[in-house]
Amino acid sequence: MRWLVGWSSTATGPAAGGAGPAVLPVGAQLLWGEPDPLWAVGDWRPDEVRVVRADPETRLAVFGVCGATDDQLRVGLFAARGGALRHLTAWPGSYTAVVQVGRRITVTGDLAGARPVFHTSWAGGTAYATAALPLADLIEASLDVGHLAALLACPDAPEALGSGTPYEGVRRIPPGHALVLRGGARDVTSYEPATSLAVAAPQIAPEQAVDGVRAALVEAVRTRLSGPRHVPDPEGLDPGPVPGMGPAERRAARGAPAPGVGADLSGGSASGTLALLAAGLPGQPGTLNGHGARLLAVTFNDLAAATAGRAHHDAELERARSIADNPRLRHVVVAAGEEALPYADLASGPLTDEPGPSLITAARHRRRLLAGSADHFVGHGARQVLDAHPARLADLLMDRRRRHLLRPVTALARADGPSAQSVLVPFTVYRAARKLARTPYGEGIADTARCLLERQFADEPVSGGAVDASLAALAWCRPGPAARWLTGESLAQVSVRLGDAAARSPAIGRPGERRARAALTRQAADQRVFEQAAEVRNQRLHAPFLDNQVVLACRALPDTLRVQPDARASILRSVLSGSGVRDLPPGWGTTSHLPRTASVRAGLRTAVRELVELFDAPLLADAGLVEARVVRKALRSAAEGEPLPLDGLAELVSTELWLRRLLARRGTCWTGAAARQRALAGGVVPRASL
Repeated sequence: MRWLVGWSSTATGPAAGGAGPAVLPVGAQLLWGEPDPLWAVGDWRPDEVRVVRADPETRLAVFGVCGATDDQLRVGLFAARGGALRHLTAWPGSYTAVVQVGRRITVTGDLAGARPVFHTSWAGGTAYATAALPLADLIEASLDVGHLAALLACPDAPEALGSGTPYEGVRRIPPGHALVLRGGARDVTSYEPATSLAVAAPQIAPEQAVDGVRAALVEAVRTRLSGPRHVPDPEGLDPGPVPGMGPAERRAARGAPAPGVGADLSGGSASGTLALLAAGLPGQPGTLNGHGARLLAVTFNDLAAATAGRAHHDAELERARSIADNPRLRHVVVAAGEEALPYADLASGPLTDEPGPSLITAARHRRRLLAGSADHFVGHGARQVLDAHPARLADLLMDRRRRHLLRPVTALARADGPSAQSVLVPFTVYRAARKLARTPYGEGIADTARCLLERQFADEPVSGGAVDASLAALAWCRPGPAARWLTGESLAQVSVRLGDAAARSPAIGRPGERRARAALTRQAADQRVFEQAAEVRNQRLHAPFLDNQVVLACRALPDTLRVQPDARASILRSVLSGSGVRDLPPGWGTTSHLPRTASVRAGLRTAVRELVELFDAPLLADAGLVEARVVRKALRSAAEGEPLPLDGLAELVSTELWLRRLLARRGTCWTGAAARQRALAGGVVPRASL
């Protein structure tokens, strides 16, 4: 786990109680000192922390993977000194920038939310960090039960979540914003260009927009490839030949990734695009001391869930093998059975900064990542930045582009197969899109608040069809899949949050654009939890689709291009074609959620006894969020095959797991803090890590 932390005070640096020892983060590297210090905490690589200085009081620190040269960093520092922040966010890569100009400190977040910034009031000033838990340790914050309720009831609704975190007093800056501190006082400002509310943004030509996506993706991949190569520390010598195990298997058993660069290769369009781009760019992606010149491509073979979707499963493996025929790729297939199903090995696992559904699949993904490389590409976020959210159909109606709705609604009519109602689907979808286009923002949010109070959920009963899912998404806001299992008191609390947001917030943006950004923010938050939960020592996961540069390029794609059937595969095919990759296997870009749903249900069926025991006396029930009896019944019913929303159950289980790990934690991230002094007096040796 890696994070940065600092503070801005009204005078000199704060201390614990004034007379006691100074409060310092455990295991930190000091980048600059008082009165507004900054530290890097955790296992940062040397090339992941860069500092440039113009003078003793004007300096810039960049944390993460940044493609800017030192000269470009200095230009960005001079621009930020004058107040221009967009220069700090336009470089390729995924990073956090901190600028100090005198007593003014500026910390930039990213557009997606994968690199968030948190802040809290402390010692008369403001402390900030890229993780919420260290700040909660610093102020000894209590749990914010209202935020947990909103996270379960409306996880993709910014109106319900606001700027809060699971910790009282710790706030998060929104994506696309920067935190500006002046002598302890704080201000949150946007660095995105302002758009007109009267007319839609100007649309560029589709070919030009796709070229922009290609350039951004290629630059994002090249930035990772041009970085230094790192040799993972195996924590011990290779024990030597083991019958039936090669060097790669022995290394995976010891818990260390392979040297060099690798990528996921599932046969899907997103991961396949990154693997082919990384393998096709000039240079040798895996070069390390003259060895390993090929990029390592990893495919996960789920043996336990393959029977539910055998045809799709076999086709996906065949596409992965066909792509891996590239001479610059080295293909590794990781096969696993019931031991790698979702909900497996829940007893062990690290404490993450926040709860997330990735906690139930961490052990599953860690098996795949252990077979990967020290720098590993994943295709997460491609769906959110490239696909058209169903609510964008309303945006087209607002722009008077009705004819562009013909192809997407016709494709929806065919998605669930032929039926007697298929002929009515286009008219049903059109009416729903028109209703959304004519519904004011405040009215739509208030409608969702009323549905929570009356326990009316748009996706109940669950049918799992594409048409029903699209109709449910044609709204300004909607309850999440776990909302049906929350208590009436917690739903009422969330409805109050939504009502306040509807009365306070103006109608900014159009429904499709707002819903698409909210979906991207949710995916970025899940990606951050995923990286922490499935973390492999000495490995870095890279998700180029969540980079600022790529997100901006994808936002320039016209809505008329996004809403076309198979738009994501078509765009990525054009990206590869423009990069010289044209020989793709048949069926490339085919999407199906059947194997994932089958594996989740199989894991639930296997672990149902342990899950029911987990909710014998749940902490969620102690907090008043759920009734244990209701959740236990839902778990048993879902394991028996009843069509309940599996994502909602996953969120309940992951939140309960996170609460138990948080309350079982001993220690603090700070020396000199009151909590650490009490722990030492009680004979408890605190842990420095999260």
